[in-house]
Amino acid sequence: MSGVDRLRLPDLIAWRAEATPDALFAVDELDRALSFSTYHALCGEVAEAFAAQGVVAGDAVAWMLPTWLEAYVVAGALARIGAVQVPLVPILREREVEFILRRAGAVRLIVPGAWRAFDYPAFARGICERTGLVSPTIVERAPTASALLASLRRAPRAETASPPTRPAPRPDGGCDRDERIDDDVPCRWIFFTSGTTADPKGVRHADRTVAAAARRLNDRFAMTPADRNALVFPVTHIGGISWLMGGLMAGYAQILVERFEPDEACAVLARHGVTIAGSGPAFWMAYVAAQQRRGGTRLFARLRALVGGGAAKPPTLEAQVRAVLGVPLVTGYGSTECPGVAHNGVADDAETLRSDGHALADAELRIVGPDGAARGPGEEGEIVARGPMRFLGYLDPRDDAAALDAAGWFHTGDLGALDARGRLHVTGRLKDIIIRKGENISAKEVEDVLFYHPAIVDVAAIALPDRERGELCCAVVVAAAGSAAPDLEAIRAHCVARGLARQKIPERLEVVDRLPRNAVGKVMKRELVTRYG
Repeated sequence: MSGVDRLRLPDLIAWRAEATPDALFAVDELDRALSFSTYHALCGEVAEAFAAQGVVAGDAVAWMLPTWLEAYVVAGALARIGAVQVPLVPILREREVEFILRRAGAVRLIVPGAWRAFDYPAFARGICERTGLVSPTIVERAPTASALLASLRRAPRAETASPPTRPAPRPDGGCDRDERIDDDVPCRWIFFTSGTTADPKGVRHADRTVAAAARRLNDRFAMTPADRNALVFPVTHIGGISWLMGGLMAGYAQILVERFEPDEACAVLARHGVTIAGSGPAFWMAYVAAQQRRGGTRLFARLRALVGGGAAKPPTLEAQVRAVLGVPLVTGYGSTECPGVAHNGVADDAETLRSDGHALADAELRIVGPDGAARGPGEEGEIVARGPMRFLGYLDPRDDAAALDAAGWFHTGDLGALDARGRLHVTGRLKDIIIRKGENISAKEVEDVLFYHPAIVDVAAIALPDRERGELCCAVVVAAAGSAAPDLEAIRAHCVARGLARQKIPERLEVVDRLPRNAVGKVMKRELVTRYG
């Protein structure tokens, strides 16, 4: 597999189709399946359809599709043309999509037909009219490959609307609000961050940067052609494209689930012989709960590991996964800007698996203080990273100054420490702190303590405004099945027993049926602050 991560995506698709043409590429919950050779052929035919509609190399094309086989076909087809792809999660709505289209200089928008009771065609037509784009391309979920082709060939041609203005590209390959990216530069992907603190940022990647993470994660997970990976989160996330490339490199198949409803999703994964399942705490906890409901019969007969990251893992979860599912929980750390830069491996010892991973091959991690000086083993500071998977820069170059230094280090905004063996321990985010009477409280530290309470299955610690204290610590908890939620006094007693400093003990408690999470499983704390603040 040496050097295969340097292939452009269309070349990688062709290479795999020649190497193992009849092997399974992907299967979904409807039991629709594609081989690698069929996938390659479909990408070529759909690329011809897009080209006939006026899509050319260098065009920025936005697509917001569910986790369908069709999404991977669209990605492969656009890669073959040489378009710059802008994948968007389908839960975005008018404000975010219009902002992204204008910022990326997109010339076309691709959406599904009606999905999950939402009329995407009408939604997209309104956006395209307001932004001056050609009418949107509508992709229906097709029962067969030929039906998929027919659906895409019905898409409107570019001449049905005035083509958007296409200014000359910048020499560095970036693009400002009204610019596009040219085919001569390495950027092939623009992923937008979730915008938890401001408008989302466009993160520029090349095929090679995404593939660099994919190939090294394949090594950590010991992936082989016999593996079946559970793709149960949005395919439009950078992880969805990373798994696409990883499967093409190593020859394993994806199991696609368009919407994660635990019982239905677990049945699909079991039916198709899942061996590797992700992708974050919400999903891992769902697998554990499903196995507990099932009893003694093993739910996933071929499962060999749970993998992933994307959010802080409860400190009790690794032991629970091992006890209930009988496999290791193999976690790591990364971001849209630097995917999978640190990760544990399936062969790591138990102590290492409790960490947040060690740097992938050719990647580097450092911990620095506010002055930029390196911190020693065990000392907390900001996590900075660099390596072949690091992004090319933000879409707006003004955002680069705070994130990228002259030596190429990406400043993540996350807090952590490296131990003497180089293992990363994430302790929180620079901005995920509660400032109570001038003292900083790590939300993650509070959450880790509360996860040990037997009646709590999920928790988020948030900062709420308080006239006396400035901010107070509020614990938002989900009670374990069959348990009554603890009251605030019980929470306080538990924190004291676990040795949490008194100023860090929650002063308010809210009980919910479930925490609001985004499409990749991160708790949406802003929503909780709005609700309870």
